[in-house]
Amino acid sequence: MNWLTELETYKDAFIQDLRGLIAIPSVRDDKTKTANAPFGAGCRKALDYMLELGKREGFQIKDYDGYAGVIAYGEGEESVGVLAHLDIVPIGEGWSRDPFGGDIVNGYMFGRGTLDDKGPAMAGFYALKMLKDKGIKLNRKVMLILGCDEESGMECMNYYTKHGELPTLGFTPDADFPVIYGEKGGLHVELSGTCDTVITSMHAGERSNIVIGQASAQVRDWKEDYLDAFLYYLRAFDLKGSVETLDNESAVLHMEGVFAHAAMPYNGVNAALHLLNFIGCTYGDKFAHDTYTMLKDWQGKPLGIDIDGAYMGFLTMNTGIVNIEHNEASIVIDIRYPNDADPKRIMKGFTDTAKKLDYALDVTLKKNTKPLFVDPDSKLVQTLSSVYRDYTHDTFTPNMTIGGGTYAKKFDNFVAFGPELPNREQPKDMFIGGCHQKDEAIRVEDLLRAVAIYTAAVEQLAK
Repeated sequence: MNWLTELETYKDAFIQDLRGLIAIPSVRDDKTKTANAPFGAGCRKALDYMLELGKREGFQIKDYDGYAGVIAYGEGEESVGVLAHLDIVPIGEGWSRDPFGGDIVNGYMFGRGTLDDKGPAMAGFYALKMLKDKGIKLNRKVMLILGCDEESGMECMNYYTKHGELPTLGFTPDADFPVIYGEKGGLHVELSGTCDTVITSMHAGERSNIVIGQASAQVRDWKEDYLDAFLYYLRAFDLKGSVETLDNESAVLHMEGVFAHAAMPYNGVNAALHLLNFIGCTYGDKFAHDTYTMLKDWQGKPLGIDIDGAYMGFLTMNTGIVNIEHNEASIVIDIRYPNDADPKRIMKGFTDTAKKLDYALDVTLKKNTKPLFVDPDSKLVQTLSSVYRDYTHDTFTPNMTIGGGTYAKKFDNFVAFGPELPNREQPKDMFIGGCHQKDEAIRVEDLLRAVAIYTAAVEQLAK
């Protein structure tokens, strides 16, 4: 059965249901969490929305205490899992479209989550719906598992894997096509303690997995002469910024960079690091200068931790959170490392460099997520790859590894699979944002093709 052809009659309903999901501001919010909403009211509402759709279509549904939900179809001792998440990253600044509108402009649907990961979650749901509607006989049960905390640490899947049914194999629609058979490991490193700095207050970054696109810092002992240096710095690095002078000989410095996903920090411009560089150079501030020196390079070369992995490519590093208040500082760094890198060596690079610089802050490893690697010649990878090529006629693009971390790491025999198609040319007359960026959007035609690919893939895996 050609699922792309069958999808034509579902297109309008799919778009309507997806817009309803995008309209829900499902950013994790601990201030509104309850016993049945561990990640806040927005995430709870998004989960309820999807479970109601499951009820509407007559699927089996189960709520795992607000951590995750399951929409299931069919029977069998073995099962195929489709793992998607309903939470989103904070909206950020600079949008030209309604981030909760789901507006379609020139064939692109805009909104936070259209790409990461509400669009793909709805694609997985419609894959189940079409299989059920067409009465396709399956030998394995199919489970759409919907988590609510992928963007903030995957606490949802930690809970689910302890309390829920574990699928035999499957995929997560939360990356790129063709098949992602490997994902880098992840470290969260914190630099914290007391420092001597002219910065009296600086709070930049909301999540460690986002390049800091905007940053402000209040500094003391501001001099009028520094304004020319600040403006020169902006021109030298092609940045935008401003200075607000205060009555007590202090000033608030603001810089604008470019938000990006931490897995690809080279696509962003870290405004916080630029501020630290300017302050370090202008004031001769050792703390700011040393911090910038250690963290300025996305490959970690100043720390001696750079490596180009055989399968997974370069280690990447992103400074995602900077908090400084009254000489107390906390800086969180997100590192994605290939499977042939040694986390102990990475930490040694931090501690040795800090010691050499006589750096003020302590170095602490807060989190280590191991890499994912599935044999690229396995039946799972080859089946998914074959379905992809059938529906795209793309015989050139190889299966690959990525720096992003997905739910696939939480289960055995899982890979990431779509929804982004390779080598898509961006329109020249409007900006199309990617994951974690302003004006996040996905081409509707590509998302519908992903629905067809997922339907065929589940059909093949569940035979």
